[in-house]
Amino acid sequence: MSFKAKVLLAEDDENLGILLKEYLKVKDYDTDLYSDGEEAFKGFRDSSGTYDICILDVMMPVKDGFTLAKEIRQMSPDIPIIFLTAKSMKEDIVKGFSSGGDDYITKPFNIEELILRIEAILRRSAPSELTQTTYTIGDYVFNPTKQTIVYSIDGKEQKLTSKEAELLRFLCVNRNNVLDRNFALRTIWNDDSYFNARSMDVYITKLRKVLKDDPSIQIINIRGKGFKLID
Repeated sequence: MSFKAKVLLAEDDENLGILLKEYLKVKDYDTDLYSDGEEAFKGFRDSSGTYDICILDVMMPVKDGFTLAKEIRQMSPDIPIIFLTAKSMKEDIVKGFSSGGDDYITKPFNIEELILRIEAILRRSAPSELTQTTYTIGDYVFNPTKQTIVYSIDGKEQKLTSKEAELLRFLCVNRNNVLDRNFALRTIWNDDSYFNARSMDVYITKLRKVLKDDPSIQIINIRGKGFKLID
């Protein structure tokens, strides 16, 4: 198996930890699970810099996730960190980011959303290795870096805006599965407000028009959840 990245997972809930590790393995992530902050730090220290991302539960015995993140940051200032926590108060979120976190997800959460967040962070941190150059969508070829989409039948190229390209890329990554509406809003618009939600609906309509020449392609609205790209 060719792994996408190596993950340090620190989670003291045994059942959740095992579930996350197995799911990450299915998604081709090489994952080491630690049940407390101290063990996780030792694992990171002994890894000689082989981890690509850390997923840290905040409330752990021996050493909490915020403290662990600060210690990891002292050794590796650039490694991405995602916090997992049952807390959702604003001061906890601020503390998480000030401790060196790149993202913050509250329990309970959709595991697919966690995967998308991991992929988004890894693309930003190592785009040359982890960003797919092009996506084939029916009769179209989409290049998210150049923000272009080409209709292969006649070679017609369309230029996308940055938000159109980012939204289409998330739809491609999650092809035939639901792209969570709130996740897309928080990631692309940085805010899941009503105004931004209406803005995203407009962009979805635009993308449908961009892809209209291939009738096999659909972007379906899943009521109360998000959108699904089918081709």
